[in-house]
Amino acid sequence: MKKLNYILLLFAFVIVGPVIAQPGTDEQLAIQYFQNKEFEKALDYYEKLYNKKSSQQYFTAYLNCLLELKEYKKAEKLAKKQIKQNPQNPEFNVDLGVVYTYAQEPGKATNAWEQAIKNIKLDEQVFAVAKAFVAIQQYDYAIETYLKGRKITQNDYPYSFELADVYVAKGDKSAMINEYLDVLEKDDAYIQSVQNSLQTSFGNEADVKQNELLKSELLKRIARRPDKTILSELLIWMQMQQKDFDGAFIQAKALDKRKKEEGGRLMDLAKLAAQNENYDVALKAYQYVIDKGANNYFYANARMELLDVSYQKIILKGLYTTTDLLELEKNYQITINELGKSANTAPLLKKMAHLQAFYLDKTADAIALLEEAIALSNLAASMQAECKLELADILLMSGDIWEASLRYSQVEKAFKHDAVGQEAKFRNAKISYYTGDFKWAQAQLDVLKGATSKLISNDAMDLSMQISDALAVDTNIAPLILFAHADLLAFQNKDEQAVKTLDSINILYPNHALADDILYKKAKIMLKHSKYAEAAALYDTITKDYGDDILGDDALFNLAELNEYQFKDTNKAKELYQQILIKYPGSLYVVEARKRFRKLRGDSLN
Repeated sequence: MKKLNYILLLFAFVIVGPVIAQPGTDEQLAIQYFQNKEFEKALDYYEKLYNKKSSQQYFTAYLNCLLELKEYKKAEKLAKKQIKQNPQNPEFNVDLGVVYTYAQEPGKATNAWEQAIKNIKLDEQVFAVAKAFVAIQQYDYAIETYLKGRKITQNDYPYSFELADVYVAKGDKSAMINEYLDVLEKDDAYIQSVQNSLQTSFGNEADVKQNELLKSELLKRIARRPDKTILSELLIWMQMQQKDFDGAFIQAKALDKRKKEEGGRLMDLAKLAAQNENYDVALKAYQYVIDKGANNYFYANARMELLDVSYQKIILKGLYTTTDLLELEKNYQITINELGKSANTAPLLKKMAHLQAFYLDKTADAIALLEEAIALSNLAASMQAECKLELADILLMSGDIWEASLRYSQVEKAFKHDAVGQEAKFRNAKISYYTGDFKWAQAQLDVLKGATSKLISNDAMDLSMQISDALAVDTNIAPLILFAHADLLAFQNKDEQAVKTLDSINILYPNHALADDILYKKAKIMLKHSKYAEAAALYDTITKDYGDDILGDDALFNLAELNEYQFKDTNKAKELYQQILIKYPGSLYVVEARKRFRKLRGDSLN
């Protein structure tokens, strides 16, 4: 009874809404007494107000006062009066049933509630009565109300979403799912509304049980009605929300064949899979589209995207052999030969040049290819700028530092206020850093701290701070010159020389402020060569000996990643991610560390 009483109070002030009154009025005093649970005093005012205006806004609070004071006969009389005065509002029969519930007359309460449903004749009455039942948690009567509404509209409006909401409140997930699928089978146009309604069961607060029920029911209905392809579309959408890209690929391929499509949904799936680093599914999806033939609408795009995903899988993940690199180059060449060199294929030329220069020691070929790309007609200015940056990088790698600087300056001047121009400015600042002109480098980096690109801004801030820290306690710039040279050697893929140069700093200048930077740079070089154990040991040293310095959180996060992905030590990785949350609450890694910690702990994050 206390629970129902609480619900009724909420119904009075939330569903109906409080009376807005001026200070000192009867309304204001009534509300004050009611909120203070001084029901006898509140009753006097509400009775006066109701008799004066006989309006619904006073009726609900007046009725609740009577119920709180156990004046059930008077409450019954009031509810019946309200029903008689408002025959067009059957929801007042719900209030009468509440009175009988308080009076412990369940039979009469049932009759009153059934009468409320029986009196429904119009759509708006359906919503009002159902809302009243939901307010007092009489969900079965609310369901019956909406079903009555379905009959009134002769299924023109099925009330499926309203019914689903009631089933959610009732805890009947199976019935809720069936309502959504029933309405979808009735009309494909409801797909977006169904997806919006189901969206909350995915993500960080995924409802695993509900999603299992949904998948199971979808598979049953798809088997029963293979012609109703909208069900397959919903299943694909669901699998993509759960990042089940293998399952989504199987369904998307089957649906593409059934509907004799061009492969558009496979293109969308491949793109999303690649974004989530599921490169194998992305490659299969693009290959499926390519296999449709050169006359297919998506053919050229699928060829280019397939190469891009192959590049990401091999280069960005660093898991490759020389054979893999040569095979990738071969595929680039085949695709470029087939599609031709044009503004559309310029991104392929740029990626192939990077592959040749930085991984296959074919610098001359790469430079020639980029110069060819830059000269293409109708090439977008932004793409031309990106090719010039790539060319400058290759020139820098090959030792032609001042020619590289000239190219960076051209892009910076042409795109002064754009991200690509700021990137060019940053790379030019790094040349000053590499060549020991630290003051000029810092001046440029300080300007870039306010860059529109967060990535450039952070990189500029990190490098500027590295320079400042190295020179703060020691006016001798020799150690920093050596470190910057080692940095350049690493960029030029002269990793063995880079490591020797880094080690020489420790020998010549022991306990220098660059000690943690040296360890961090060596760890990055180890990772480039897949020497994960060596990299982990270096990161571990940073966390133990230099944990309070600027690279402490970077090293800890990288160490956690190695344990999670390379060593498959989930317990250790979980422990390290948790350390980031505790030790570095202001770190940029906190959000990602928390997500990964929760995932490893077993929280449902689909």
